[in-house]
Amino acid sequence: MWRRLRRDIQAVMERDPSVRSAWEVWFTFPGFHALQLHRMSHRLYRWRLYFLARLLSHINRFFTGVEIHPGAQIGAGVFIDHGMGTVIGETTVIKDNVTLYQNVTLGGTGKEKGKRHPTIEEGAVIACGAKVLGSFTVGRHARVGAGAVVLSSVPEYSTVVGVPGRVVKMAGRRLAQLDHHVVPDPMARYVETLQKQINSLEERLYELENSVDGCQNDLNDDSWKKSG
Repeated sequence: MWRRLRRDIQAVMERDPSVRSAWEVWFTFPGFHALQLHRMSHRLYRWRLYFLARLLSHINRFFTGVEIHPGAQIGAGVFIDHGMGTVIGETTVIKDNVTLYQNVTLGGTGKEKGKRHPTIEEGAVIACGAKVLGSFTVGRHARVGAGAVVLSSVPEYSTVVGVPGRVVKMAGRRLAQLDHHVVPDPMARYVETLQKQINSLEERLYELENSVDGCQNDLNDDSWKKSG
């Protein structure tokens, strides 16, 4: 227990550049508080003290703004940054060293039974406002961009952006952990490609129009010579 607690504090200090000391983490970080209260409620849940587990989870949400079902399994070194509005469902599994930003939802679609929430593998980063919905896996060191809605599995070492989420392969190279805002936008690339095609067509049309005008002028000149 103490080893996991130290790892949780270390995770915050490693990934948040604003932290000055472990005491600051211990007393002023709601994401850290939410994680520790969840570990207590999860223990009660495993002991089948479901009412007490849910009650402690409710108190946790009231004080931290983070809603974690006591059945969720969360590993060591998980960092919930800011945390407000974060929702983690009952059958969610979060492995070690995962980073979650504010307003993240790890939920279900409301249709499944049993395992109905995602599994987040080690080192993954879920950026602010992202929604990961369903029983599938987000791979190791994958990143989910801000505001993305993910409805299917995410390969390891890849990035997902957009609504619905689109996977962008990153050639297997490890991604930086905190610059979660630096993600490629496939829609922007698509629009840029379309704009280039439109520009090319406009240039071609302009050339054709000039060519037609030149031919028409030549025809007019020939007609004048014959009439004379």
